[in-house]
Amino acid sequence: MFASLQVNAQQKSVGVNFLDLANVGTLNAEVSAGVSRHITINASARVNPWTFKKDKGNGTIEQKQNRHQTYALGIRYWPWHIYSGWWFGLKGQWEEYNRGGFIKLKTEEGTAVGVGAALGYSLMLWPNVNLDFGVGVWGGYKNYTLYSCPRCGHIIDENNKWFVAPNEAILSLFYVF
Repeated sequence: MFASLQVNAQQKSVGVNFLDLANVGTLNAEVSAGVSRHITINASARVNPWTFKKDKGNGTIEQKQNRHQTYALGIRYWPWHIYSGWWFGLKGQWEEYNRGGFIKLKTEEGTAVGVGAALGYSLMLWPNVNLDFGVGVWGGYKNYTLYSCPRCGHIIDENNKWFVAPNEAILSLFYVF
């Protein structure tokens, strides 16, 4: 006689960060799933395999790279409702990297592991499409080698140390389903 229709809220999303793409073509993706009205869990990956070389014409080659692979697992708290409004996130992250040649000739190569925090806002553009804005920082422990230039292989320093650094600038488009 009486029937009820259960409607499931949008509980999953997949997205891409355009600012990562603008960072020398870093490929990236993030997936998340709602576990309660205020909590989502997420996993993300960023990969940049590109090395840029330019022949200077006098027998020297200029090299620049921001190569890395970065993987993170995290959790976000949404005060209003998942995928709507402000959010605060925490994550664990691992990264393997080789960066240098853009601003300075020095190149750093290594691995890092740590935790991060981010704050952002999710704006609904259409019923299933959100635009996220945010910033993040992370800190942890890294094992690295510092070279005097991207191509020479001359080691300046090898060390392990604690670090804190900006990690994310977020302008992401998400599909929520």
